[in-house]
Parts: sequence; C-alpha cells; structure tokens
Amino acid sequence: MTDTAQTLLTVEDLSVRIGQGATGIVAVDGVSFDVRQGEVLGIVGESGSGKSVTLRTILGLGDRNRKVSGAIHWQGSDLLGMSKRHVRALRGREIGVVFQDAMTALNPVATVGAQIQDTLKRHTQMTASARRERVLELLRLVGIADAEARANDYPHQFSGGMRQRVMIAIALAAEPKLLLADEPTTALDVTVQDQILRLLLRLRDELGMSVVLVTHDLGVVAETCDRVAVMYAGRIVECGPVDEIFRRPRHAYTLALLNSIPAGGRSARKLNSIAGMLPKGVNRAPGCIFAPRCSHATAMCHSLSTPLVAIDDGHKTACLHHSVLPMPHAPS
Repeated sequence: MTDTAQTLLTVEDLSVRIGQGATGIVAVDGVSFDVRQGEVLGIVGESGSGKSVTLRTILGLGDRNRKVSGAIHWQGSDLLGMSKRHVRALRGREIGVVFQDAMTALNPVATVGAQIQDTLKRHTQMTASARRERVLELLRLVGIADAEARANDYPHQFSGGMRQRVMIAIALAAEPKLLLADEPTTALDVTVQDQILRLLLRLRDELGMSVVLVTHDLGVVAETCDRVAVMYAGRIVECGPVDEIFRRPRHAYTLALLNSIPAGGRSARKLNSIAGMLPKGVNRAPGCIFAPRCSHATAMCHSLSTPLVAIDDGHKTACLHHSVLPMPHAPS
C-alpha cells in the first residue's frame, strides 16, 4: 500500500450526539480520518471512546434519537446526504461489516448457507444455482471445512471462531471494497484470534479489500494494521503509521496505553494503569480531554485547546507536549 493509493472513505469532522438535553451525550466529537485502497486502518481506544458509534454511523445505523454532523464521503459520494434506501444498497454490496458478537448478529433459526444466500439475493443478479456454488466458495474461502455439509448447519452448531468466519463470509458475499470489522476477535481465545486476524490479512491481499479494524487491543493493531487512529472520549487524539506510533507515541494517552501492556518474559516490572476513568460523554471544558488523567499534564493542558495537528508526514497528534514525551517502556 503506497501513499498514492486511492482514498475510498473520507470522514470529516464527524460528530454524533445521542439523546437530548442534560441526559444527552456527545459520543463522537469532530472525528476525521480516511481509508485508502488496500490498507488496514486500526481504530483503538478504551471501551466508551466512540469507536463503534463511529463505525455504525458510517453504515447509517444507530439510535434514532441522535444528531449527526460533519461529512462522510464514500468514493466521492456523500453518505450522510444519501437516502436510507441508497445507504442500505451500499451496505453489503460495497461496504461489508463484521459485528462484535456473531451469535447475536446471526439469525439463530436460519442455516448459515441461507443467510449467505440472503446477501447474494439482495446485492447480486446470480441465479439460484450460482448462489449455491458461491455459498460453498465463500465458506471454503474463510476456512470452513466440509462446506457442503456445514452450509446446512445453524449458528449454534458452530464454535465462536467458526461463527466469526461465517460472519466474514456473509460480509464478503458481494465482494465489497471495504470491510468494517468491529472487535471481530473479542471473547475468542488467542489461537482463534490469531486465525481470524490472519484470515482478514489474507483476504485483504487476495481481494484487494480495505479494512477498518476497531479494537481495544494494541497487540491486534501491531499485528494487522498499516495505520492507527487512537480515540479517547469521542475524539481522535493521535493517528499515523503503526510502526512510528508504537516506536515513538506523540500523545500522552497513546503512551499510557502502550505502557499498560503487560511485559513478557521474567520481568518483575509493575503493571502500569491509567489513573481515573473515561469521562461520560465529552468534556467540553477548555484544554486537553485527557488532562485530568494525564501524568504529564501541566497548567497549559487544562486551559488551552488541543486540536489534531501534523507533526511529521502522516503523523498527527493533539498533545501540547508531544516533543518531550518519554519513550514507551521497552518490552521484556
């Protein structure tokens, strides 16, 4: 993937407010990023950072009692300005999605083969026989053995990892250009997690597909992503190439996340944690949103606004003290 790769998705100053009045919260606050053809973009942060809300807003999904502002462009077309019918037509055909919990996302009373066929009926002009062959092809593609028999099984007859593979097969049925994967390996054991991640990378290479991978696991980001956007309390606080950010994070929150990863080997190093709690909604007070929990914060951090600014080619941060932050702890 090069810098000249075509940009498929552009999100500009996206904000999502859920609810009204004093009970309402700003779940996403001024988020901007793009996704290029053939790349894997990771979106990482603690639970409640706004990662999943961002993905669901791109898809036109979510609570009706919400207000969305900003812009989302898919290959030049304004998704927020499209009718619901046109957005539904794009979902599955050009933009596929894998949700976090396959057991609740899949229909428990329909076979997996029937559920894949539903997507093919909706988004392709295939004949019935061609659809049946495509179902088997997709099941084999995602590594499900004995596809002929398994196509007639129901979701409860599959393990957690196999259900995630079925979800990926459904998402790939119409050969989308972009796959949105929302915590696809959560609650899976490490062996199955590794298999799913390797599968996504193989499919990216074979199909030329782009992937947006939402996760709270920095290890997953390190293994799979080209670029990463770090979210905190509804905002992107740092973004850039994965190797560069892991080697030299330029936001105190990213640094704290990296330092909270348990050390391997025989190290007796104390496990670091981030003090305090993620704020509910978005704090609109002046200053850095992370300042109340930040061990590097100064008086300026609590009073000056901290927009996302470019510091290197392709690397942006919203930290006033990015140039003097220490290096992350070296792994053991």
